[in-house]
Amino acid sequence: MKKILRYVLIAVGVLVLLLIAIPFFVSPNQFRPTIEEKLSAALGRQVKVGNLGLSLLSGALSADDLSIADDPAFSKGPFLTAKSLKVGVEMMPLILSRSLHVTGITIEKPEVTLLKNLEGRWNFSSLASGSSGSSAASGSSAKAPSGNSGGGSDFTVKKLELVDGRLTIGSTGSSKRSVYEQLNLQASNVAFDSNFPVTLTAKLPGGGGLKLDGRVGPVNNSDASLSPLDAKLAINGMDLGATGFVDASAGLGGQMDSGITLNSANGKAEAKGNIKLNKLQLARGGTPAGVPVNVDFDSAYDLRRSAGVLKQGTVKIGNAIARLAGTFESRGESTVVNLKLDGQNLPVSDLQAALPALGVMLPKGASLQQGTINVNLNAQGPTNKLVTTGNVGLYNAKLAGFDLGSKLSAISALSGTQTGADTSIEKLTTNLRAAPEGITASNLNLVMPALGNVTGNGTISAANALNFKMVAELSASSGMASTLGGLTGRSMSKNTKIPFTIQGTASDPKFVPDVGGMVGALAGSQLGNVLGDKTGGQADGLVDALGGLFGKKKKKQ
Repeated sequence: MKKILRYVLIAVGVLVLLLIAIPFFVSPNQFRPTIEEKLSAALGRQVKVGNLGLSLLSGALSADDLSIADDPAFSKGPFLTAKSLKVGVEMMPLILSRSLHVTGITIEKPEVTLLKNLEGRWNFSSLASGSSGSSAASGSSAKAPSGNSGGGSDFTVKKLELVDGRLTIGSTGSSKRSVYEQLNLQASNVAFDSNFPVTLTAKLPGGGGLKLDGRVGPVNNSDASLSPLDAKLAINGMDLGATGFVDASAGLGGQMDSGITLNSANGKAEAKGNIKLNKLQLARGGTPAGVPVNVDFDSAYDLRRSAGVLKQGTVKIGNAIARLAGTFESRGESTVVNLKLDGQNLPVSDLQAALPALGVMLPKGASLQQGTINVNLNAQGPTNKLVTTGNVGLYNAKLAGFDLGSKLSAISALSGTQTGADTSIEKLTTNLRAAPEGITASNLNLVMPALGNVTGNGTISAANALNFKMVAELSASSGMASTLGGLTGRSMSKNTKIPFTIQGTASDPKFVPDVGGMVGALAGSQLGNVLGDKTGGQADGLVDALGGLFGKKKKKQ
């Protein structure tokens, strides 16, 4: 036992001496030109590596710095930089024959910049383009498929890692950038001429995170962005305004969770999945929706043209379900869309919490407790200047907690009936135009049992200020006719139109009678003739009668 122990101690001593002596005989920096040459040849970009060190225990070479040049058509600066690089190597070939067999590459705290030009091409598109195909690691590689794989067909790494990185995404000619922190990438059996697994995670701008898990490759030798991809993408808590995907200054925003399946090959991509939007806002002056908006979609995208088609989309808000379809295209820094939304018999009780997202506010304390909505809308233009047009209809609705008559005594006089605590709407239809500056409603037609038939046009500004000019058509049997009939002692047999305006804000509307307009409307009517006969002068008689009705007196000359 003593002899065995002695031999073991001698062997350990020799091993320790070898570990101490090897760095004096093997200089790590002698491999730096080889590493730079191999990586530069594989990537088709100039690669610079800093001072190398050797760790025998971990079996790795380490470098102080790493720099990979950008495509000169995009930037003179680097595409990737890192303060630390570790290259795993097979130690025995290194020690015995000074041969470099790479087993893995770990890049710590990398800084990566992705840029897209006006033609839709990315700065990483030219990676591996025109590379020499030199081997940078041990291991064999399958023959590259003709016309598809990158030039570095012999480049193979058993394990590639990017740890705690920072990814910046932007476009040429613009200072606007989106930054993704805590970037981590893991890939195994990486080879340009084969398909290999990749996992990517990152923290999103403004909070939240993403995870992509799938397979990529072989690398396309003409455009790396066109390389085949089969992956699942999960996004949680994405702040739409912070990512730069939508223009927050246009009033667009919200948080997104999604699960998406991605498949691409030969420059054609498909994306299917679902999106959940929380606190969604779609208009300047609007407020976040109080309910989630769920979207199931199936889309196709042409990577070369940067244009896609939404083949099928379903928008769900509670039990309200609408269909969405159209096209989208990247043009420079903007995304231009042409989308159609169609929904019929949507329960308004499910939709009302989402109306503020569109800049549509209900009066304070009011709620829609019944009714249905029909929508047929078309959204066109860049997302930061989106214009939505179409028609909307509200049917058999009940606006609870809103007493129309109490808002202005003149309204009660117009109808002759108190509306009570709730307001019933038989029909409300209009043509809408929603743009960043506000909403325009034209050909508005409102039928209310308590008021009659009301028509008009108006606007809701981005600050929710109302400016509507309306006309109420009163029948011969209406309360207004009865009231004026009592003043004159004579009855009406024809309908009469009474104008008024709606001002204030959507949450606190002000109904203002247009007395001057009433005079013009009534002057040539049967009721005007009645009042003129009664008072001895048509215009003076109308002003006196209407002024008394609305609590206003004619000024004496």
